Amino acid sequence: MAAVSDPVDLGAAWRSARPEPCPTRFHQVHGANIRVDLSGTRATRVESFAHGVCFSREPLAPGQVFLVEIEEKELGWCGHLRLGLTALDPATLASVPEFSLPDLVSLGHTWVFAITRHHNRVPREDRPEAEALAPSRPPALLVEPYLCIEQFRIPRDRLVGRSRPGLYSHLLDQLYELNVLPPTARRSRVGVLFCPRPDGTADMHIIINGEDMGPSARGLPAAQPLYAVVDVFASTKSVRLVQLEYGLPSLQTLCRLVIQRSVVHRLAIDGLHLPKGLKDFCKYE
Repeated sequence: MAAVSDPVDLGAAWRSARPEPCPTRFHQVHGANIRVDLSGTRATRVESFAHGVCFSREPLAPGQVFLVEIEEKELGWCGHLRLGLTALDPATLASVPEFSLPDLVSLGHTWVFAITRHHNRVPREDRPEAEALAPSRPPALLVEPYLCIEQFRIPRDRLVGRSRPGLYSHLLDQLYELNVLPPTARRSRVGVLFCPRPDGTADMHIIINGEDMGPSARGLPAAQPLYAVVDVFASTKSVRLVQLEYGLPSLQTLCRLVIQRSVVHRLAIDGLHLPKGLKDFCKYE
């Protein structure tokens, strides 16, 4: 556990700074069984196991992660969250399909996968297929502050799910950091992004708890607007959006990192002489 005196590497944050994309929100167009809250950041399927397709409100910027945390699960259904991208404008759909797979995909210009740890990873032409199937986990998963995906460096801190605050949360959090829990476990964080390539196409990547699963699809039209697709399907009942900081970290974030590194577990934050709002931010974010 890091001590209070451990420095926060502002130099690395400065070097990785890039323009901040717009905050992610869910589109007002969604499946019939979905209810989106007033903030546009939480989507819940209120009945059945289908009609749970959601979209991002705006097209994603290159390298922007549409990141969701699984908030609620529902027993009795077979299947989990599905995630991907589409070049279809949700506002132009005559109706939202019942399922993302295969219904939405069959409309064309859509790439969606069920969330598992073994995706249909697409090998590069210059790499053997066995390498493409190998785990992409970096050796410094617990200490490297950035996730590097092709030309993008993404702060890893908020990509990783966290357990509820408790006496053993510091131990449970490590299970998310090591990515050994099922990828669709409650409070896991799953995201999608695209990375443009020199030939005008793009690769789609899926991230599970801070780990890049590798390219799931290639040849996406990088010049066209690409919307995120989230299918709140079957045992996944509710998801919420998690916002990332791509430029310089905020003072609030830097304070949170220092405080979290200075306590044994998050319940100890209650004993610090800090404003309640900052305590809650440090405990739950």
